[in-house]
Amino acid sequence: MKSFALLALLPAFLSATSASAAVSPSSIKKVNTLPTVANKFILEVDTLANIPTKRSFKRSLDAVYASLTERAVQYEVRKEFEVDGVFVGASLTINDAKDVAAVENTPGIKAVRPIRSFKIPVLKEKHVLTGPNDPKLPPTTLSTHIMTGVDKLHAEGNNGKGIKIGILDTGIDYNHPNLGGAAIGSNSLVIGGYDFVGDDYSGSSEPIPDPDPMDCNGHGTHVAGIIAALPGNDFNMSGVAYGAKLNAYRVFGCSGSVTEEVLVDALLKGYRDGNDILNLSLGGADGWAASSSAVVADRLADRGMIVAIAAGNDGDEGSWYSSSPGNAYDAISVASVDNVVIPLQNATVHGVTHDPITYYETFPLPVEGVLPVYATSKDTTVPDDACYPLPDDTPDLSSYVVVVRRGSCNFVVKLMNIAAKGGKVTLIYDNGSGFAPISVGSYTASLIQAASGEFLVKQFAAGVPISLSFPQSGGSTNYPNPAGGLVSSFSTYGPSNDFHFKPAVAAPGGGIVSTMPLAQGGFAVLSGTSMATPFVAGVSALLLSAKGKSPAVAKAARSLFETTATKLPSSYSDNDPLQTLTQAGAGLIQAYDAVHATTIISPSELVLNDTAHFKGFHTFTVKNTGKTAKKYKLRHSPAGTAVTVRPGTIFPALGPVPQVKNAASVSIIPSSFTVRPGQTQVVVANFRPPTGLDAKTFPVYSGFIDVVSESENYHVSYLGLVGSLKDKQIVDNTDAYFGFPVPAILDAEGEIQTGATNYTFADGDWPSFIWRLTFGTPALRIDLVDANINLKPTLNSRALHLPPFFTFRPGGKGGSFAKVKTIGPLASFDYITRQGELDDGYNLLNLETPVFANGTTIPDGSYRVLIRALRVTGDASRQEDYESWLSPIVGIQNKL
Repeated sequence: MKSFALLALLPAFLSATSASAAVSPSSIKKVNTLPTVANKFILEVDTLANIPTKRSFKRSLDAVYASLTERAVQYEVRKEFEVDGVFVGASLTINDAKDVAAVENTPGIKAVRPIRSFKIPVLKEKHVLTGPNDPKLPPTTLSTHIMTGVDKLHAEGNNGKGIKIGILDTGIDYNHPNLGGAAIGSNSLVIGGYDFVGDDYSGSSEPIPDPDPMDCNGHGTHVAGIIAALPGNDFNMSGVAYGAKLNAYRVFGCSGSVTEEVLVDALLKGYRDGNDILNLSLGGADGWAASSSAVVADRLADRGMIVAIAAGNDGDEGSWYSSSPGNAYDAISVASVDNVVIPLQNATVHGVTHDPITYYETFPLPVEGVLPVYATSKDTTVPDDACYPLPDDTPDLSSYVVVVRRGSCNFVVKLMNIAAKGGKVTLIYDNGSGFAPISVGSYTASLIQAASGEFLVKQFAAGVPISLSFPQSGGSTNYPNPAGGLVSSFSTYGPSNDFHFKPAVAAPGGGIVSTMPLAQGGFAVLSGTSMATPFVAGVSALLLSAKGKSPAVAKAARSLFETTATKLPSSYSDNDPLQTLTQAGAGLIQAYDAVHATTIISPSELVLNDTAHFKGFHTFTVKNTGKTAKKYKLRHSPAGTAVTVRPGTIFPALGPVPQVKNAASVSIIPSSFTVRPGQTQVVVANFRPPTGLDAKTFPVYSGFIDVVSESENYHVSYLGLVGSLKDKQIVDNTDAYFGFPVPAILDAEGEIQTGATNYTFADGDWPSFIWRLTFGTPALRIDLVDANINLKPTLNSRALHLPPFFTFRPGGKGGSFAKVKTIGPLASFDYITRQGELDDGYNLLNLETPVFANGTTIPDGSYRVLIRALRVTGDASRQEDYESWLSPIVGIQNKL
């Protein structure tokens, strides 16, 4: 039996915490905030196993319960899950640590997994729209449909009719006119659903389910609108698949988190209710596909459901930070792309005939009336305009719009000098640095384009009486977003720790207009991969509506989306590479091209592995499903190589992750060919990794093999790593984060233990173990070992100082793990991700009473704490495949 459980529970005697910023040791709060729920597990039953008590029971679950009772295991059943062929199991509360091992070793149990929790997604932008003239409203609200070809499918009459989509989220305001405006029912847009948790559920409280999935948060209603909002509203927006029907599965309360037992229950209900597609705009950094929610999502996808899951909004954290349950192998993990248009404001020109002047603000500058223009310099090439105090003959500028050129000094310096002459309103014209938001402090000022500024200055210099006004409504303009069509900066970087393609594909998620609960204004602009994911769910509905609902079509959807996606640039500079696939996936989804594809490429992903397991030889097939013969040409399009670790350190490179042009090379045979209708061509691709890279920075290279016919463009995506994953250091052994080296032991006063120290466990006299990870690990184990153990740790040197009043080694049976003799386990965590550099920065484990993870008392004696992390691709039975840290001597003198 494979176990994913924690050997250590986290009750009163053992607790853990994580935090996000460097702090002094004594200020660290010793509370449990890890994303696992203390004392609660999900066990999975092997329904085919030969359970001794099975013959006496109709259900495998009952046979397992009987076996647990025979073993005197104390447990409480919280929730049962029974969908044959998908998942059979239960969530349990186990309060006694010694019972966990007994559960793991009970016949018929396939796995025991700790329960994780996920917070309601933190959105990167939120603005509730006030009406059709709201300046935040993009003038072209269907821009996301145009950039993905959804508009073309709508023009053909395809709106997703006949498809059912289940949304696992905060619920849906089904009273919203554009979401049906009626009670849940078969004739409504929202045909069903369930509230698994209740309004007051926080993730740590007990769920109070009820039949009504009404949304009191807003996130789920926005997601629902992206999928299926009906046309015909003041904001000119509609869902991608507004003909589809929705089931609302509420898994969040009004705020807080959700645990996996709720998610697993909702996933299985979504399957039982006959949904064709499931949307999960939720998750958290994980790096592995081992969590219960990921396992169940993967199995549903394997049985022919399309499961779209958000990639996450942790782009700032850098690479190797993929999200669960989005790590599920066969789910579609979705990245975000920024909307191609943004709403900017216009100033009206008076005195001469000229187009309005666009300035870079979402909301109008608070300026009343018509103000004449004054330029601080008549020279439009001046490099340091207003960087110094203005001349004495400068008039009182309080009644002017002051125009000044960008350059040489800080914007605020210019504005201070203008304000010294009474200036209250300023337009700064660009000098070629780029038309984008600027920081102006508390001043009323904004940036305009160079041409606009030069025009105003020339009119002023010529003595033309030119003036400007700033309309407070109706002045919004549809301006091309400079970052539009690029991957959103917040979108999470992969790949997963076991080197799978995560994310798979991207969709519009930055600056998206959609529905909100009526109590919250009805419509809003939000940003996040939470917004990109329902877009993919909607496109999936269009695909199923066009090609028919079948497991075969559903299973092929991800490959079809990947091979027809548009490759994404890393910027709009000519010399920059395509964006790394670790953030962009296979590119921006193209709905029309996917639905009308007449070429099928399989597989759509080529994983080249790391250097130690390099697989350079691959084959894929190109099938012509059209009605005429097609001639194809194949070529290589490399993307940027992501330098995922900061040079000279063990730490991840934060986002935006640096990219270099060192690319793989590939020979393609054949590189051109003709395929008759219904026929298939096998293609051989032989890759060679890029050169000139530092393997210690773990560069991830990626790109495409383009498959191009006269009228179509397809591609196969690939991903590889220079360096060996087994060489990536996992445990942080530096002082970079705290200012003191970790791992470490904190004594009763919160100070770092540097020598042998005794603990009595009376009056708070107990040790705390603190560590942090710079990379994910399949297994982290914390054990007590003999003080005189003959072991050379890989991460530190040890000090062999015995406490003065302990001169013996404790007796007892002891044990071993990976050929290392141990006294007993304190904790064990399987498949965990690295710490964030900006959030969740460390872990802390408190040994509040002298008790092992198996529930037995730690005898008085002298010990060391051994922390070990299994390297990725390592062999769990080999000590050589673990990183190890050995503590100073810990003396146990129990006075409780």
